[in-house]
Amino acid sequence: MNQGKVYELHAREVSQSGLFGFIEIGGFVFDEASAIVIDPSEEKLRSEFAGVRTTFVPMHSVIRIDEVEKRGDNKIRELDEGANVTAFPSPIYTPGTNNKE
Repeated sequence: MNQGKVYELHAREVSQSGLFGFIEIGGFVFDEASAIVIDPSEEKLRSEFAGVRTTFVPMHSVIRIDEVEKRGDNKIRELDEGANVTAFPSPIYTPGTNNKE
């Protein structure tokens, strides 16, 4: 989930990151360019992630992760008004407030 939109992506690698609170996603999978009909949503994703090998996503932005047998469509869609998905309150970790002067 990013700025009120849901990104549906397919990747070969998903793991917990070494960075606290992040999910590491790599090996993005897109349709081959040989198709005659081009999905503009997938093209937007392809250009947004062009040259990206690995991205780090805050874990509270992830709605779900599925392992699938067959790849579906990559797309960006608006978060439905009546959806029961909301962003987790931030920050999850607040450092101590010891102010030593």
